[in-house]
Amino acid sequence: MIRILKQIIRTGIVTEELPPEVDAEITETGAKLEEAIKKRFRRSLTIRQVDAGSCNGCELEIHAINNPIYNCERFGIHFTASPRFADMLLVTGPVTRNMEIALHRTYNSTPSPKFVVAVGDCGCSGGIFGESYASIGSVDKVIPVDAYIPGCPPTPAAILNGILKAVGER
Repeated sequence: MIRILKQIIRTGIVTEELPPEVDAEITETGAKLEEAIKKRFRRSLTIRQVDAGSCNGCELEIHAINNPIYNCERFGIHFTASPRFADMLLVTGPVTRNMEIALHRTYNSTPSPKFVVAVGDCGCSGGIFGESYASIGSVDKVIPVDAYIPGCPPTPAAILNGILKAVGER
């Protein structure tokens, strides 16, 4: 235990801070997002992330918005493991044939009003995988989508802007 503590002290902080322009963009987007969430939900926004067959690049960026650097919880965004408690579904990847039924069930289990956001090029258009024997393609071919976040993978700032777009439209 003491050996590990000494190593932590020797190593110090290894996390890099965001560049000032990105930090300003995140803060501005977050303030707008917090306002829209409070207006629409009068509480926090609960998100269920669904991987419909992606390469996990988008998942890494979604996890990044929940890390201490971006800290989406300060804006009132929380993630849940159950679609029954979710207000929004963040769906990544092209929908594989094996995930089609699971995605339908998740969508049907989410209480109304619900928002669906397709994340990444694969979720928006099928991406490099497109339609094939194993892939249906974009998310909107299976369930209705409220907002699209293009990018391969999209940045955490783009994901927050896409969530803001979905919440602010209705």
